[in-house]
Amino acid sequence: MMGVRGYKTKKELKGAVGQPLRYEETSPFGPEYKESGTFSVVGPSPYVRKWWATVTMLNGLISKVS
Repeated sequence: MMGVRGYKTKKELKGAVGQPLRYEETSPFGPEYKESGTFSVVGPSPYVRKWWATVTMLNGLISKVS
């Protein structure tokens, strides 16, 4: 699961809709990030997992967080 950086809470990530995602790849199986698509992330960092979210990206910008 990919980690995000700079978002202390899921609410903060939701507030970033319309902006590029700040993330860190952690999968040993290859990149998970998709410029347009849906994937799961954990926060507030890849190694401190206090919350998770499903992020939908459109043309490199966050379009939805659930």
